[in-house]
Amino acid sequence: MAKQSSEQTLINKVWKVADVLAGQGVGFTDYITQLTYLLFLKMDDENVKTFGETSEIPEGYRWEDLTGLDGLELIAQYEKTLKVLSEQENLIGTIYTKAQNKIDKPVYLQKVISLIDEESWLVMDGDVKGAIYESILEKNGKDKKSGAGQYFTPRSLIKAMVDVTQPKIGETVADPACGTGGFLLTAYDYMKGQSADKEKRRFLREEALHGVDNTPLVVTLASMNLYLHGIGTDRSPIECRDSLESEPSTLVDVILANPPFGTRPAGSVDINRPDFYVDTKNNQLNFLQHMMIMLKNGGRAAVVLPDNVLFEGGAGEVIRKRLLSDFNLHTILRLPTGIFYAQGVKANVLFFQKGGKTKDIWFYDYRTGIKHTLANNTMERHHLDDFVACYNAENINARKETYNAEINPNGRWRKYPVKDIMERDKTSLDITWIKFQDDTDYTLAELVSSIEDKSNKIAEAVAKLKELIANIEE
Repeated sequence: MAKQSSEQTLINKVWKVADVLAGQGVGFTDYITQLTYLLFLKMDDENVKTFGETSEIPEGYRWEDLTGLDGLELIAQYEKTLKVLSEQENLIGTIYTKAQNKIDKPVYLQKVISLIDEESWLVMDGDVKGAIYESILEKNGKDKKSGAGQYFTPRSLIKAMVDVTQPKIGETVADPACGTGGFLLTAYDYMKGQSADKEKRRFLREEALHGVDNTPLVVTLASMNLYLHGIGTDRSPIECRDSLESEPSTLVDVILANPPFGTRPAGSVDINRPDFYVDTKNNQLNFLQHMMIMLKNGGRAAVVLPDNVLFEGGAGEVIRKRLLSDFNLHTILRLPTGIFYAQGVKANVLFFQKGGKTKDIWFYDYRTGIKHTLANNTMERHHLDDFVACYNAENINARKETYNAEINPNGRWRKYPVKDIMERDKTSLDITWIKFQDDTDYTLAELVSSIEDKSNKIAEAVAKLKELIANIEE
């Protein structure tokens, strides 16, 4: 309990400083980026002074070189430090990728330095440090002004995807659009207790995880997020580049991802991949192709994709047919709106394995009749318990439908043979069968009120109709 309360106290401190800086025009994203740069310096300092380790940070650009300064001298030293560290190799260079100072007033930079200096970070266990940092990232994701929500997938969804994909220690796990590292971190948490073997645990920490993102600040946040959990202490598992520009250099066992929706960012290089199945400018279809190619034979993937991937013609149909013929696309989870920070997003999770043909596709409709909002009814992990149970990861060949045409026509778990899919227009996977009258959940009082309102309107319409008939008969 004490651990939880100290964790919350520190989180509150971080947020308080954020509010102060917001009043000075420093956005939350900029703030946590600067927090990350400074926190790494402080932890390096603790590592030297507490544990006698050798610092990899060049002399003259360490924590102690900042703490005794103020005014413009502090700003100048901080900016020089960021430049020098961004030019370093390995983990340091990754964390300080294209680092820039966003706090131009010395007094506020000192506030952030003081906040960090008051705590001993290394003595906290990884779970506490990680929880603090994750909560900051989550708050940033909820900040509509920052636009950071695009980098943040609901942790409840990530957890369910990992729980059914079941990555094993010794396997490699990749996310080619990793954002702040939520999928990689959850996969790590899932695997870390599977073996006490030292070599397997070293492999998990240093080699198993692979993340890519093309946004420098996100690469910084993801690298730090993993580092605080004890992952990638020598080499960050995160690279700053555009996944789609080149063929994958290594194949992996597991892919967990939520690639960016919408078009490619302005200024991006056109995709010209001879290894792709089809040329398209659709960003999601290109990410899907990339991930299909990235998988080892027998490798498995769980990927969040928007509705258009399920029904779009042309390139979309070509890729879907390839997915059905060269992969086992065994499961599609249909997601409700209101779970992502971008409004109105309709998405699905596609679960597939490389090698072998698709025989049946199992659909779980968690959209029709489901209402979640980020403010009042957040989707939690338990909301997906039924899906996880139906998925039956231990033996997907022993699955049982909850749908039944006569007994349970609104059952959410239904199987479609692949021959039925192939006969559909454009090989569309955009399938619904549940016939709820209304997608909104009502309280009993609201339901009664709605019935009364509709009854009154029907009575009014009948009265008008009678009046019209009477006029005609006259």
